[in-house]
Amino acid sequence: MENREQRGRVPPHNEEAEKATLGAILLSSDTDTLATVIRYLREDDFYKSAHRRIYRAILNLFNRGESIDLITLTKELRSTGDLEAAGGSTYVSSLTSEVPSSANIEYYARIVQETSIRRNLIRISQEIQSDSYNEGKDSRLIIEEAERKIFDISDSHQSGTYVRAGDIIPETIEAIEKLYHTHESYTGIPSGFPALDTMLSGFQRSEFIVIGARPSVGKTALALSMAANISIRQSRPVGFFTLEMSRMALMQRLVASEARISSQVIRTGMLKPADFNNLTTAAGLIYEAPLYISDIPNIKLLDLRAQARRMRSHHHVEIIFIDYLTLIQAENQELPRHEQIAEISRSLKALARELDIPVVALSQVRRETEGKTPTLADLRESGSIEQDADVVIFLHRERQNDRDLEDMPSVIETQLVVAKQRNGPVGTIKVAFIPQYTRFESLAENVHL
Repeated sequence: MENREQRGRVPPHNEEAEKATLGAILLSSDTDTLATVIRYLREDDFYKSAHRRIYRAILNLFNRGESIDLITLTKELRSTGDLEAAGGSTYVSSLTSEVPSSANIEYYARIVQETSIRRNLIRISQEIQSDSYNEGKDSRLIIEEAERKIFDISDSHQSGTYVRAGDIIPETIEAIEKLYHTHESYTGIPSGFPALDTMLSGFQRSEFIVIGARPSVGKTALALSMAANISIRQSRPVGFFTLEMSRMALMQRLVASEARISSQVIRTGMLKPADFNNLTTAAGLIYEAPLYISDIPNIKLLDLRAQARRMRSHHHVEIIFIDYLTLIQAENQELPRHEQIAEISRSLKALARELDIPVVALSQVRRETEGKTPTLADLRESGSIEQDADVVIFLHRERQNDRDLEDMPSVIETQLVVAKQRNGPVGTIKVAFIPQYTRFESLAENVHL
């Protein structure tokens, strides 16, 4: 659907640049020339139909390892029945005279790419407009599809290339020197638990991390402790999706943890005058922290992805936590549950790669793990979680939900079992759980254990 302003307008294109690109390929006997063009252009990037056919024939010759010149190109077009549609042999021959300088082929190719991107943006905007008039289509789905299509344009026109190992050495040494001078031991984002960070070297960009445990073992408390360490003490922007708790309940838990005031005291309001100093200090730190919280219950997958993109784009979040994975609503509710979970798992892995940040999702494990250390097979409802995750961490300790808070130990030793790490070792480390504050700390920080 086109509006009045668009009607009758010719889509963006540059015929001279298309001719110059094709002509430069034919004039050059160097395969590097075509390799340069391939970095930027696909067949559909050419606006003129004849040019698309000619470029397709050139790629066919290139893929077969044959030489590319006027004779071989004309023969290829004739064999595929495309010669006349490509303008005939006279038109193909004329392309070599349209090249001001074959040395500028990269410049010509980038002009063709630029106009192709603009045509695709126009096409997408028209599709969005058409979908928006369709009252039977969910508006959130329209937004999700629009974002995906625009990201697809960006991804499909990445002009990456290979480099010689020696060319990477200077920036590698520079990065090592930076680590030396700043005394940063990790290549990823530190969780604030040194033993875990040593094993993982921090949470790595583009990785999908799953933290699994039975209910009431402390998944949310661990994720919140990590988010606090990253946002408050490292000043790194963090996104936190809480699907089970309200944002107010989550914030009360975080305030209690940071102020080291009993969560029970916070809930009942039985505060002492001395507590208010700690409360004010903690509230000030949290207020300044770049922590962004979403508390939509039963959030749909496409809504979560859209919000995550906005957090990344508007606030530059460096890591996202999701509490928890199986509460996300798949788009197709008619699918079997294990297929819905598989869709969600794959989508979160893709989101981590798309945003180039770690995505940490909490997940429950099977009831059969009560009293024993969980394994990868114990992740609930879908084996795809195990397959898609780059890192899987299980939280294991004796459950304390049958005790009163006063009867609990002040510090409970808890195991973090790294059961899977795609690019590193696995193993078990120990951390300290402080039930009074619903807080996890490194064992090194606790002298009471």
